Amino acid sequence: MSTPTTAQITMYSTPWCGFCKRLKSQLGREGIVIEEIDIEQNPSAAEYVMGVNGGNRTVPTLVFADGTALTNPSLAQVKKKLTGQS
Repeated sequence: MSTPTTAQITMYSTPWCGFCKRLKSQLGREGIVIEEIDIEQNPSAAEYVMGVNGGNRTVPTLVFADGTALTNPSLAQVKKKLTGQS
């Protein structure tokens, strides 16, 4: 099963986050489209990230179209989520 080319994913990140840069690059190579939000420039986004991560501003945090979130996922975890595998 192929990975969708227009995934509805929001990626919460910061400009200095190495894990964010790596995952964004990997997703791009796979053709997975994301909307990226810098939590340092968007206080409400930072509050959201803290809400799904037990009060921590952990990035990357990815939120999918179904409202579920993954924190610091691997490329394999993102692809698995997008293909609907458990």
